[in-house]
Amino acid sequence: MLHSNLDINFTYVVLSCIFMAFLQSNGSARVRIGATEVIASVKAELGRPSALHPDKGKVSINVDCSPTAAPMFEGRGGEELSAELSVALQRCLLGGKSGSGAGIDLSSLAIVEGKICWDLYIEGLVVSSDGNLLDALGAAIKAALSNTGIPRVNVAAGASGDEQPEVDISDEEFLQFDTSKVPVIVTLTKVGRHYTVDATSEEESQMSSAVSISVNRQGNICGLTKRGGAGLDPSVILDMISVAQSVSERLINTLDSQIAAAEAGEDEL
Repeated sequence: MLHSNLDINFTYVVLSCIFMAFLQSNGSARVRIGATEVIASVKAELGRPSALHPDKGKVSINVDCSPTAAPMFEGRGGEELSAELSVALQRCLLGGKSGSGAGIDLSSLAIVEGKICWDLYIEGLVVSSDGNLLDALGAAIKAALSNTGIPRVNVAAGASGDEQPEVDISDEEFLQFDTSKVPVIVTLTKVGRHYTVDATSEEESQMSSAVSISVNRQGNICGLTKRGGAGLDPSVILDMISVAQSVSERLINTLDSQIAAAEAGEDEL
């Protein structure tokens, strides 16, 4: 149910998604929401699990704001925004330090507990910007993960103790990454007395605060991050979460249909 004490514009403008092929990338996608366009790519490499989470793989997220996307991305401004977006995406998609609540299932990346895992390196590139970058990047990452094939790994038997087992990485068999619980991000931006979804750059320049909430298809909240100095009453936060859950359902349905169309296009090639 949508609560009446929030005055919100719920509309996302047209979203489009296409898959792309990059060398050294296991999956990638280009997403446009309005005049904002971003690319996400995923690279998988074998690594060693951390001592704190021996039964999980690792994911890192890095964003690059191209200076050609907007004049404000020149120099230090672009570096600061890139770092801010990278941290926000990690909070929205990877849960807390314990990994609980993560939108990306890190346990699915484990190969041999405590010894071998997959490390995913997710790179986001801002191509053009008219606001709402976090939501666009979140959608692109979900699309890129759906396009990601993880090579099948065969582990040789016989390794014992601290011995590192030998592995054989297949060049022909790939496992599709499960994105059924990967969330999308919905940002509610407060401009004056109103909140809006899919804010433009002009609206963001006038905002007092913005709350970004990641929600998966099951309606579970996977993360939340806030920008802006204005405080928010806890009851308002709860209302915003309710709105994000409703809006995310529409966004996921739209994104899934775009992903299906992109997959159909690939099959025809």
